[in-house]
Amino acid sequence: MDAFYAAVEQRDDPALRGREVIVGGSARRGVVLAASYEVRPKGVRSAMPMAKAVRLAPRAIVVPPRFSAYIDASEAVFRIFSEYTPLLEPLSLDEAFLDVTASRALFGSGGEIARKIRARVRAEVGLPSSAGIAESKFVAKVSSDLAKPDGQKEVPPGTAATFLAPLSVGRLFGVGPKTEERLRKLGLLTMGDLAALEPDRATALGLEYLAELSRGVDDRAVVPDREAKSIGAEDTFEADLWDRDELLAHIHGQALRVTRRLRRAELVARVVVLKLKRSDFRVMTRRVTLTEPTDDGRKVYEAARELLDREWPIERKVRLTGVAVSDLGPLGQLSLLGDDVKGKRLNAVLDSIAQKFGSGALVPADQVIDGTFSGSEADEEARRRMGASRFGHAPEGSPTRTRS
Repeated sequence: MDAFYAAVEQRDDPALRGREVIVGGSARRGVVLAASYEVRPKGVRSAMPMAKAVRLAPRAIVVPPRFSAYIDASEAVFRIFSEYTPLLEPLSLDEAFLDVTASRALFGSGGEIARKIRARVRAEVGLPSSAGIAESKFVAKVSSDLAKPDGQKEVPPGTAATFLAPLSVGRLFGVGPKTEERLRKLGLLTMGDLAALEPDRATALGLEYLAELSRGVDDRAVVPDREAKSIGAEDTFEADLWDRDELLAHIHGQALRVTRRLRRAELVARVVVLKLKRSDFRVMTRRVTLTEPTDDGRKVYEAARELLDREWPIERKVRLTGVAVSDLGPLGQLSLLGDDVKGKRLNAVLDSIAQKFGSGALVPADQVIDGTFSGSEADEEARRRMGASRFGHAPEGSPTRTRS
């Protein structure tokens, strides 16, 4: 979907149409959740601090988020998707992959299916959307991004490497400003530059995965959304971190976010998983099984901290941390003896405060980094519950990916 939150606000309030609109929280410590296309020429982007966004676009209209409206719109869009294929994989608040390989006999080519879905989303939900049609997820995503706003782009089979070659390395999965600068210093400005790397040099630089993507090689299948077998939270940092206390502060916030979701779902978990992505893009995943299932953020954090300590010191800086829990069970599995009773009561109070005043109203001291709460539960909840369309097309007998 295109500028999803902002598009919903403009749909529901005619006075906002054609105006510079920013959806976000307070200017003091909030972030931009969505920026309409009218305000983007000023440099305003999602995830930007609100204070900076307001400085760049002082005439923009700032609208507080209405998550219930976004969820309703997303569900309506997904109902349309599901009429064309059961192979639907939500990605985030505003995108999803559809595998329409088996749907072409009924609905036409990948491009035709994309046009039909986009027309229905516009007519029935009142929102613009964009689509990328390709053989793989990555190429479908890139082509969809290039088609925005309100367009679609198809990459014919066998042309992915040629299509990607002139594009900036900044469009690759996981490449932020820091990594892009590192690649530029190596003389790797485009995906074509990366694709041309000799395998030995790519390995020595830790760039094998990015080099493969740059050639259009991405064999990930579309995985339909199923009942959750785990609950997790993760964050990619603006700058890579190597300070243990800073990492633990983010891990603590993720543990709290995960366990709030556990309690809302009336579930407990027995397994805690810690995920670290290093600056060389190597992903480390460690897990531990608890003696008793829990929904307590303190216990999940302590388990994750022990997992980090087992790996410390880490050879490279860390660009992402994540905490997840699995082996889920009903709340009735929870033991409530001694300190567990006190912990349960405390969690109930904290949940009540968070529900009434927001997740940042009362937080542990280590969660305040440079005056800003490191958690982002509200946005994560919206990302988890919402999606959009991405489309893909391939020759007969090969997978078809779609994204918009």
